[in-house]
Amino acid sequence: MQIDFLVFLISGLLLLIYYLYLIRRTRRAPESSVHVLNVKVRERWVEMVMNTANMEILAVQTLRNSVMAANFMASTSILLIIGALNLSEKIGQWALSWHPFGQAYVFSTVLWQIKLGLLLLDFFAAFFCFSMAIRFYNHAGYMINLKNGEGLHQQTCAYLNRAGSYYTFGTRAFFFSLPILLWFFGPHFMVLATFILIAGLAMLDRVPR
Repeated sequence: MQIDFLVFLISGLLLLIYYLYLIRRTRRAPESSVHVLNVKVRERWVEMVMNTANMEILAVQTLRNSVMAANFMASTSILLIIGALNLSEKIGQWALSWHPFGQAYVFSTVLWQIKLGLLLLDFFAAFFCFSMAIRFYNHAGYMINLKNGEGLHQQTCAYLNRAGSYYTFGTRAFFFSLPILLWFFGPHFMVLATFILIAGLAMLDRVPR
């Protein structure tokens, strides 16, 4: 059990180091961050819609697509929660049979419950983030077709960027489930999955060239 918790802390520390590096890199070179680019694109889109005539249909269609995408991901989060609960016993059997040490490996019931709890918590965090993204997309939908005045442009940008951030957080929660899921099959799998995850995030967080 001690090695499992040590590996969990190492994986968390590796992710923390990566995000601290990402924050530092973004401050030094904002143009390299895809998140900064997304914020600028949303703000320019809002400015274009609010200052151009006959853009109502475009705005509604675009925001509707965003709401549908977030709604699909939120529904997927709930299905994953239900699936994880229903397959919890089978996952344990698979992990035991696929473990490198086979039947000689002794599972801790407490540790097993902690792993399952963390996986469910991760999926619930994804559901919460996608639900909040839907909420802010809906607010932006009411504001986008109003006349640009009384600070509405800035407020609409804030709502839309908040929705985009929640959508990103929800997607990242899905990504973070990979190391937790592989943790069921052994601590070394969790470390390997963490390195793969960081490599993938490094590509996703950089502006494509």
